[in-house]
Amino acid sequence: MAKSLIEELPRIVSEGRREAAQILERLSSGTQIGLQTNELVLPSKDVSGLFKGSSPQIPNAFTMAGGNGEWMNRLIYGDNLLAMQALLAGDAQTGLPSLRGKVDLIYIDPPFDSKADYRTKISLPGTDIQQKPTVIEQFAYADTWEEGTISYLKMIYPRLVLMKEFLSESGSLYVHIDWHVGHYVKLLLDDIFGKDNLLNEIMWCYSIGGKGTRFFGRKHDVIFLYSKSSHYIFNGKDQLVATERKENSHMRVKIDEDGREYQEKTDKKSGKVYRYYVDEGKIPNDYWIDIEQLNREDSERVGYATQKPERLLERIIAASSNKDSLVCDFFGGSGTTAAVAERLGRRWITCDIGKPASLVMRKRFIDQEVKPFLYQSIGDYQKEAFRNNKRYKHVGDLSQVVLGLYGALPFTPEQTNDRNFGYIKGTRTLVMVDSPNRLTTAATIRRAVEAKASLLGGDWEKVVVLGWNFAFDISSAIQKYQDSNVEVLVIPPDLLDKLAKKGYKKLIDDRSVRFSSLQYLVAKPLVVTQQGEQDEIDVELENYVLLSPDNIPLDDKDKEKLQQVLERDPLSLIEYWSIDPDYDGVTFRSTWQDYRENVDNDNDPLHCVYKTRLRVPHKEQRQVCIKAVDVFGFESQVVESV
Repeated sequence: MAKSLIEELPRIVSEGRREAAQILERLSSGTQIGLQTNELVLPSKDVSGLFKGSSPQIPNAFTMAGGNGEWMNRLIYGDNLLAMQALLAGDAQTGLPSLRGKVDLIYIDPPFDSKADYRTKISLPGTDIQQKPTVIEQFAYADTWEEGTISYLKMIYPRLVLMKEFLSESGSLYVHIDWHVGHYVKLLLDDIFGKDNLLNEIMWCYSIGGKGTRFFGRKHDVIFLYSKSSHYIFNGKDQLVATERKENSHMRVKIDEDGREYQEKTDKKSGKVYRYYVDEGKIPNDYWIDIEQLNREDSERVGYATQKPERLLERIIAASSNKDSLVCDFFGGSGTTAAVAERLGRRWITCDIGKPASLVMRKRFIDQEVKPFLYQSIGDYQKEAFRNNKRYKHVGDLSQVVLGLYGALPFTPEQTNDRNFGYIKGTRTLVMVDSPNRLTTAATIRRAVEAKASLLGGDWEKVVVLGWNFAFDISSAIQKYQDSNVEVLVIPPDLLDKLAKKGYKKLIDDRSVRFSSLQYLVAKPLVVTQQGEQDEIDVELENYVLLSPDNIPLDDKDKEKLQQVLERDPLSLIEYWSIDPDYDGVTFRSTWQDYRENVDNDNDPLHCVYKTRLRVPHKEQRQVCIKAVDVFGFESQVVESV
């Protein structure tokens, strides 16, 4: 008989403490996780097909608060457990100090329903399709809910421990949850923060959704508010709400000497008399009935299913942080926390493991014209996260399966102990299989090229890299090593499902597994015209090639729809494209950009504009980098010297 959840809690807590302790110990070791910067985003969206100006000169885009450094807000794509480790460790190479004890407010709205539909609706010209989660998201989701609530609590415990490490002595944590797992999460929060540091159990009541025929309507979420210490920030008077006048209330309305209406209440314990003026309002109670859920027609909607209203975050951020406080949200979702933090003059960091969420947030911040921010991802994506995870202990075996499906043979243990490598029989072709739990990056390609030159004496003519998930720098890496005879192919994202349904032998026999080339962007040759002390650079996209819908986690019917779009309107797949007119080869600066749903220039929410003219200060030589990200989150870039 399976143990009850109450019986499992001691083990959940014990394992969670151990995992968190191991993470914190590693922060001072040489195995720290780093962040890589995909873009320095300068929110300048296209409005007329013309960019006037120059690239802002930011002396060091990576310097942080403290000293004379300049703070950069951050949007991070990746597992928040890894992102938090990187932020706690700091990175001397990029000027990032440890953020331990530097955060005044953390708000999180983690998933709390194991039956939620995590598909993303994508509208394309003439059709809609449903994208399934990426392979990384699928692994994370499976790990979160494998044992139901038990797995969920195992996931959340070490993350809550790390969040406490971020908080300053005046810091607070808001955990937004509902009836699915709320009371169990409170037990963990009590264990980590101490139940005396629970300031409020807030009931956020709303009228939308939650209807039932066999139970009372579920019309509220719970938000647990915990402080790090007794010296927490609380600007309650900044959040006054109108005092309700109730007939027959024990708090009768009175009039003071100035003619102002007020109500009085006496505290029974202390005898202190409280006076509430009707025209001033009072600090909100712990049940909030004045903030409604978003409906479909709300103008602040950004197309994200679990988006929370800005008014809700305004109350939280204004109450528990000050101007220039650092606010973090490690389950970023639609980006409401960061968007409101920016508007209220706070610094922010937000993170999400979902590619769709990251794209939604990036677009939202540009629409809001926020300050320049860094769009980052985990450097060596899942190197640490799955070290002690039983689900992934046989990743090496999976590599052997992928090698076989590609038609390669594994090396024997005597030849090499690296089970990710194999070879094509009768040829001098080396094959490398990357893990499904990490991003294939420029570093991966470099490793493959080095193995081609050295493994078993070298003398390999070609190396093929098979990857699941790809980092932003993969296109430029392929260009860099184009003379090294290296080929990069995509492992089908539904391969794990196929293995579960059909088995390895059946897939070998029917040869239904296809490995596709990466997508790529085609731009027309740049046209540069010098106009006095300025250069006019005409940039135009020509084509976008997504070589196979099999690369995308879609149902078969949606793959057919996608193929039709590819044939008639391939550029419509571009979610956004941006230009760095003075690319330094290291940090891409999104100086100009256009994206779908930007209707300020063409009134067409399903297409970008595909050409622009940049006016920038004249230079004899420059590199122009053009980056495009499609609706599925795949990135391509073109670099041209002029």
